[in-house]
Amino acid sequence: MSLRPVDAETFARCIAVGGVALFPADTVYGLACEPDSRAAVARLYALKGRRPDKPAAVMFFSLELARAALPELRPRTDAAVRALLPGALTLLLPNPRRRFPLACGPDPSTVGVRVPAWPPALAALGAVRWPVLQSSANAAGGPDARSLADVPEPIRAGADLVLDGGPLPGIASTVVDLRSFERDGQWSVVREGAVATAAVAAALDR
Repeated sequence: MSLRPVDAETFARCIAVGGVALFPADTVYGLACEPDSRAAVARLYALKGRRPDKPAAVMFFSLELARAALPELRPRTDAAVRALLPGALTLLLPNPRRRFPLACGPDPSTVGVRVPAWPPALAALGAVRWPVLQSSANAAGGPDARSLADVPEPIRAGADLVLDGGPLPGIASTVVDLRSFERDGQWSVVREGAVATAAVAAALDR
């Protein structure tokens, strides 16, 4: 099942007016909203039953947009971002300008960044120019959703837009901490998921 350009346009409109969208990514199904809208973020968290102090990721739909939104990234960290993304990873990056505070939880000096590697069936989403606050489309602590049917019915019913991209890999993104990478080249895997630690190491140790 492939998404069409009109689906990406509808998704962008939903986000722009403060809606919450249920959509397929390169890993699992997710929920997305405008990252600077308190009302939208509160609705997204309420749908999941997620604590409001827990951080979420900011998803960009292309690497170009992510780098443009975070111009303060230093050269070594920027090179690491370019080596790892796009891909099934969430990168914890230094956030000295305190951008996207609603996504950062109790630590505004850190921002989690996602740039999916869109498979052909979902490639239309790569045209979205709007960053989103993104979290997995499951009840807090529940299993990740590989298909739309795996998403709890209250979440499906509560979303303003539902996009069906068919079955997904079903493994959440790997979370990589790059906050000290600029200073000392150190990094760590906080959660191993769709990308193995060895693959992260291979990309960063070139």
